[in-house]
Amino acid sequence: MPRGRGKLKGGPRPKAKKGTLKRLLTLLFTKNKAHLIGVGICLLLAGITGVANSIFLQEILLLIERGIATSLGEVWTGLVTIFITMGVVYSTCIICNYLQTRLMAVVTQKFLHQMRTSVFDKMQSLPIRYFDTHLTGDIMSSYTNDTDALRQLVSQSIPHLFTSAISIITLLVIMFSKSLWLTLVIFMGVIAMTFVTKIIGGNSAKYFIKQQISLGEEEGFIQEMIQGQKVVKVFCHEEQAKVDFDKKNDQLCSDATNAHKFANILMPIMGNIGNILYVLLAFIGGLLVALNVPNISLSGIERDATKFLIIIISFLPISKQFTGNVNQCSQQINSIVMGLAGASRLFDLLDQEPETDEGYVTLVPCKIDDNGNITECTERTGHWAWKHPHKADGSITYTQLKGDIQLFDVDFGYNTDKIVLHNISLYAHPGQKIAFVGSTGAGKTTITNLLNRFYDIADGKIRYDGININKIKKADLRRSLGIVLQDTNLFTGTVMDNIRYGRLDATDEECIKAAKLAYADDFISKLPDGYNTMLTTDGSNLSQGQRQLLSIARAAVKDAPVMILDEATSSIDTRTEALVQKGTDMLMQGRTVFVIAHRLSTVQNSDVIMVLENGHIIERGSHQELIDKKGKYYQLYTGAFELE
Repeated sequence: MPRGRGKLKGGPRPKAKKGTLKRLLTLLFTKNKAHLIGVGICLLLAGITGVANSIFLQEILLLIERGIATSLGEVWTGLVTIFITMGVVYSTCIICNYLQTRLMAVVTQKFLHQMRTSVFDKMQSLPIRYFDTHLTGDIMSSYTNDTDALRQLVSQSIPHLFTSAISIITLLVIMFSKSLWLTLVIFMGVIAMTFVTKIIGGNSAKYFIKQQISLGEEEGFIQEMIQGQKVVKVFCHEEQAKVDFDKKNDQLCSDATNAHKFANILMPIMGNIGNILYVLLAFIGGLLVALNVPNISLSGIERDATKFLIIIISFLPISKQFTGNVNQCSQQINSIVMGLAGASRLFDLLDQEPETDEGYVTLVPCKIDDNGNITECTERTGHWAWKHPHKADGSITYTQLKGDIQLFDVDFGYNTDKIVLHNISLYAHPGQKIAFVGSTGAGKTTITNLLNRFYDIADGKIRYDGININKIKKADLRRSLGIVLQDTNLFTGTVMDNIRYGRLDATDEECIKAAKLAYADDFISKLPDGYNTMLTTDGSNLSQGQRQLLSIARAAVKDAPVMILDEATSSIDTRTEALVQKGTDMLMQGRTVFVIAHRLSTVQNSDVIMVLENGHIIERGSHQELIDKKGKYYQLYTGAFELE
């Protein structure tokens, strides 16, 4: 992160914000309405039919009692009818469970696909400031840990919760229709279960969130160690790395142990409460029968002790099923809390302010006649123009893209309370090479970031071909700039693909020409498959110098009128640097070039060298002019050829 930028954000994950569940369900239903209606119907039927055995048991017992008193022949038809009905009901339950599982699998994967797409699309629209102030691992966790927690919530927790709720409501109606006294006993057990769930389940959820935090930190540490394994070994840091890892691993172990400890004891406790409730129901029910207490239910008052006993017998499995559903609800607490916390983080990212772009001047291909008249066209001609619509009178003017850049009294700070550039004024005409030198943090790279509009200036003006860059659409502005960064980024694909990244419509011949210009063709030809050699993990199978040569070739194929070389030769040996210098000299012909370099030998042939210190331009001039002044540049040049 460049000096002066905002503090990196990371650390503990926030809890789910208020309204997250409502927003999640709204989004889920909006994008999957038809499937979710089908899922809802299946869950409703499955929840009702799943408790059907409690309805039929009492009827079966009453028929058997009557058959014993008379003869089984008289009740056989009724029993067969009940058994057939039970078969139909249970078959319906099985079919509904199967259908809802299939439908929910489609809904879940479709929803996660949409969420990942939305998050990635959003990420592409975010300003560079967001990535400078947020940890990479923290952003990555949105695609991994948070998305997985959301999958658990959508695919399992919500359906289970809905089914259990339907079953609980249905069972409550059945219980009230059988016995008020026994239902009141059930309520006592539910109060105990709720209390236990709140205490134990709350602690479990808290530690599960901590576990996710520790897991993310450990994964980030491991990623750093893998990427920096050479540095670890060179500096004999293995033992300290083990110590640091052990600290993070111990924290993860502690959080995971506490999380699973509470989660694992919740189910046995809830199950035992259900067992105690079962025994208590049998005891109280028997006591009520023994004392000849009439049974009260929604259907009326039953004074017959035998029938009351049958009601108690049929009530017991209902209570078991009821407490089982309450137990299932309590088991979903952890997944719900983690899922909502993950959804909250995803929504936080989706709610980030996108990069604003109020520009209306666009870059278009054009033709230029002998008189200098510019005509817009659709085909690629090699000539480009700024299309400038004027809001005042509705007219459109065209300005040829040349690469004339001017800065007027520019002030800038990554944070409003800390200005890092002060009163920067400069001009760069087409064909000029402007070099920035100075110590680390002087503001060299910051100037090029402002040219790309990665950040907007606090005060002053920047004009590109006479147009205020705030009026130019950012995509068109950046399309007119070629850049070679100090930190080279290569992508998974062939060497040719990585060069073509500079301009996707470039032909193979143009890519090879650009590689030759950057003196990369020689080493590319020696690769196993030449230009078709696959690169992976940021081109780790190439040397740092080779990777930087590809980066230069990528900028060359873009063929932009303005080139920015930010320490472009820092990873190249002196011999290769001399060759690349020849290539870049050819590349720079007719172009405006900004060069940032610590190695002063690379900037001596610049038209203008600007020396920066603490955000101010303290000297400017050609190499010889600055030497003759015997100022800061002279001290740097005569003291050392490389700035630190």
